Amino acid sequence: MNILILGSGGREHALAWAINQNPKCDTLICAPGNAGMAEIATCLPLDIMDGAAVVAFAQHHKIDFVVIGPEAPLAAGVANALRGARILCFGPNADAAQLESSKHFTKEICDACNAPTAAYGHFKDAGSAKEYVHQQSTPIVIKADGLAAGKGVIIAQTTAEAIAAVDSMFDGQFGDAGAEVVIEEFMQGEEASLFILSDGKNILPIGTAQDHKRAFDGDKGPNTGGMGAYSPAPIMDDAVMQKAMEHIIKPTIKEMARRGTPFQGVLYAGFMIENGQPRLVEYNVRFGDPECQVLCIRLGAQMLDALLACASGTLDKARINWADDHAISIVMAAKGYPEAYEKGSIIAGLQVADNDPKAQIFHAGTKLVDGQTTSNGGRVLNITARGETLLEAHTRAYALIKEIDWPEGFYRKDIGWRAL
Repeated sequence: MNILILGSGGREHALAWAINQNPKCDTLICAPGNAGMAEIATCLPLDIMDGAAVVAFAQHHKIDFVVIGPEAPLAAGVANALRGARILCFGPNADAAQLESSKHFTKEICDACNAPTAAYGHFKDAGSAKEYVHQQSTPIVIKADGLAAGKGVIIAQTTAEAIAAVDSMFDGQFGDAGAEVVIEEFMQGEEASLFILSDGKNILPIGTAQDHKRAFDGDKGPNTGGMGAYSPAPIMDDAVMQKAMEHIIKPTIKEMARRGTPFQGVLYAGFMIENGQPRLVEYNVRFGDPECQVLCIRLGAQMLDALLACASGTLDKARINWADDHAISIVMAAKGYPEAYEKGSIIAGLQVADNDPKAQIFHAGTKLVDGQTTSNGGRVLNITARGETLLEAHTRAYALIKEIDWPEGFYRKDIGWRAL
């Protein structure tokens, strides 16, 4: 098969690495890709937000299967365009992608199918939002309704902080994403993620993970897109998993189909778990980053078979063969992230994992300049390893990261601390 992956981050590099191992993959193209992806695929420029351009590109290169990595092209309807051209693709249509592109939409789905989630209010103006805040207790959660690259959530510890968060969102801190705001109760518990494939009717769980959102050790500092992750998530035991599937996931998929917007793709569900009871925090309609990295290093070539079954409507025949292993991924970010940071610094020592079959360095924000790998983003590398235990994976990953020569980067020293 000729396969095209849309995206340029660590998630897409991990997907490319897993897909490339499957004998069904004959030609692999990544658009636009990054320096790491260029080592295993052909990287070509393409506006992945332009559905017509993606269709023309796929037709020109005789692509058999397109995997859409990021959320923005899904919300923009790129999957609609591909399916309209009868090109097999992985990822939901724009209507179904509202499960991520609109937090209010997700809340309406939860209301309709009685899925447990946080109590909330939805607002289109600052005045009514502030009035609601004054009626609630703190801490309280203020969310931009639209896509904000994983950063449009503010946990306010006081009423004054909540009012400031409302003002900042309606004043454009998150652009159009903050034109509407959802305000939620603060849920207590431990957060974990479950990844489910759906072909519109059938569902297949493909793994659990936990990530670390805060920039610094001890889960301190500003929220980021994710500074590390590990899989499986110990708190997602069989009992919690069954409750999540029966009371949240299955009702959501059924409600989406009832509305005439069947969900076909990966549903990345974030839960808050307290006393064994899961409640939905949010849905994403693409793989998490860096959660995808730990899933891919555990699944390997099986990932392509699962994605194909999802895209072709045959998930009822698909199976995942899990090894009894653990994986961890540590993000190396540019100093200053998630605030201002510099690009273009040279990164050396990236060959340290080449001879270790249980480790991979996935590139997230890199660029090849005059034959040298340079930083080209905030989150730049994902040092990923697996082992028979989480401690073994943790030890392997941290040993590798110390060998990478990049003075302009930083990373957390405590990824996986909850489980360890």
